[in-house]
Amino acid sequence: MMLRKMILRKMISRKMMLKTFKKMTTMKRNKINVAVCAAVVLLGFGACQTPQATVVKSDLKEKLLKGNSAHHATQDTLLWWKRFDDSTLQTLIDTALANNRDVKMAVQDLAIAKSAILAKEGALRPVLSGKMGLGLSKVGRYTAEGAGNASTEMTPGHNVPTVIPDWAPGVQLDWTIDLWHKLQSDKKAAVERYLASEAGQRAVRNKLVAEVVENYYALLALDEKREVMLQYVALQKKAVQLAKIQKEADAGTQLAVEKFAAEVAKGEADECGLREEIAAREHTLNLLLGRLPQAIVRKPKDLAALPLPSAEGALAVERLLGRADVVQAEHELAAAKWDVETARKEFLPQLNVSAALGVNAFNPKYLVRLPESVVWNALGTLTAPLINKRAIRAQFAQADAQQLNALYNYEKTLLGAFVETHAALSKLEHLALVEGHKREQYAALTRAVSAAQQLYANNRASYLEVNDSEREQLDCRLSLIDQKLEQLNTLIGIFSENRD
Repeated sequence: MMLRKMILRKMISRKMMLKTFKKMTTMKRNKINVAVCAAVVLLGFGACQTPQATVVKSDLKEKLLKGNSAHHATQDTLLWWKRFDDSTLQTLIDTALANNRDVKMAVQDLAIAKSAILAKEGALRPVLSGKMGLGLSKVGRYTAEGAGNASTEMTPGHNVPTVIPDWAPGVQLDWTIDLWHKLQSDKKAAVERYLASEAGQRAVRNKLVAEVVENYYALLALDEKREVMLQYVALQKKAVQLAKIQKEADAGTQLAVEKFAAEVAKGEADECGLREEIAAREHTLNLLLGRLPQAIVRKPKDLAALPLPSAEGALAVERLLGRADVVQAEHELAAAKWDVETARKEFLPQLNVSAALGVNAFNPKYLVRLPESVVWNALGTLTAPLINKRAIRAQFAQADAQQLNALYNYEKTLLGAFVETHAALSKLEHLALVEGHKREQYAALTRAVSAAQQLYANNRASYLEVNDSEREQLDCRLSLIDQKLEQLNTLIGIFSENRD
């Protein structure tokens, strides 16, 4: 009896010792688990810390709105080149827009930007892919798996074969869940770049049209100069005949005849030079039109009598903000801001979900035996950068610097647009004043030439006075044509930049 009590006490003591040991072991494990969890949480908090981006904001737009409130945009929906009301010019522009390679390249750039948006949208959605697995496997006979297979029936009456086929058709799902809207930020950056490409295409289109219009009017100016030169040559030929008559009547000398003949030769040489310039200008225009060299069919025009469209409202801020280059720079700035957001969210944990569903069997006929042949798995992983973040820090710093560059480029473009337009309008005003004085000069020279010719015919003026007067009249006429062409080019520059 005493022995039983002693044995019972020892058993109880052992049980208590075991319980105590288990409690101590459990407490140690719990402490270790708590320490590990605390370390993971601390590392997680460390991983979730994101750097602060530079706050970019431009007040240039507000300054322009306040300081330029006197200018208002006109309600004009007409395409700017149609304001010149020239059917020949319109045909050339339509041909250029249809054939020019720069415009076609701009269209493809737009298509590339649109594809980038579709790619970013695809990254937001789960990817479901089909797969078909087919394989063979053989294990060694004298291994645990081989020995087990040799004594195991795969189907009633049939042991596991030595070489085992494996048929595994199924579907795979992979999905990166956009926890922090990082993928959304990336998509928004792509959208802004698409809009920037759209504005860039508009800029290319406007630049092409401007070049076509400038070359067209330059061609008309050369035609008019050539016509003026031919008239001058004809006038000098008449002067040669008159000088010969006066010489025969002993009222003049051979010097006058030779001087007028030299002017004829000089005028014909200048006319040949103008023809060469016309050919070169036609080649340039054909290149813009995207076609092989050919004659440009056109009607002669008096540029001096050509009415100029009004540039009213060109300095209006809303029109400056709508310029293609300004819009492009604005969207590039917005894209850079979203790039910074995307780079900042690289520091945050990323959740990836993957799952697979299919059937698996050693023989295809067993694939349809459901649910025995069904296999599936699912896995979710949460990953976050913990140490060695140099790569993502460098990426963030680069995006932040590019954002500042985009801001400076936007302000530079907007300020340049204002200054450029202001200078062009000022130039247009001064060119109009110069043209008025040139017209007065031409009218006075025309009267002087008429008087000199009458005096020379009456032997009261020398051939030098006639020659100088006619040469000055020619130079003034050519200068008037250049003056009008410069006004047109200035106006074309204003329209092409500030109107669609």
